[in-house]
Amino acid sequence: MEAKFFRFLKIVGVGFKARAESEGRLLFLKLGYSHEVELSVPPAVRVFCFKPNIVCCTGLDKQRVHQFAAAVRSCKPPEPYKGKGIMYTDEVIKKKQGKKSK
Repeated sequence: MEAKFFRFLKIVGVGFKARAESEGRLLFLKLGYSHEVELSVPPAVRVFCFKPNIVCCTGLDKQRVHQFAAAVRSCKPPEPYKGKGIMYTDEVIKKKQGKKSK
């Protein structure tokens, strides 16, 4: 399968990891929950993990690739205070200021 469309996801957080198994058909995410999140990849999409914190979604159909990348991101969207979570590589998270102490 020659991939035309790519979507890179970056996982930020201590202990947050991803791994792809069975030729890009399954994606396992460790996101700080008590369990590992398992996602089955649709047939038109392939998933690769270059590093434990970089996930690449590829495929021929742009809509399906972006839809699956959005589904992965929705497992742990980036939070505005520390910036932890799953974000696109080209996404910029605007951080909020924390609570002021006296």
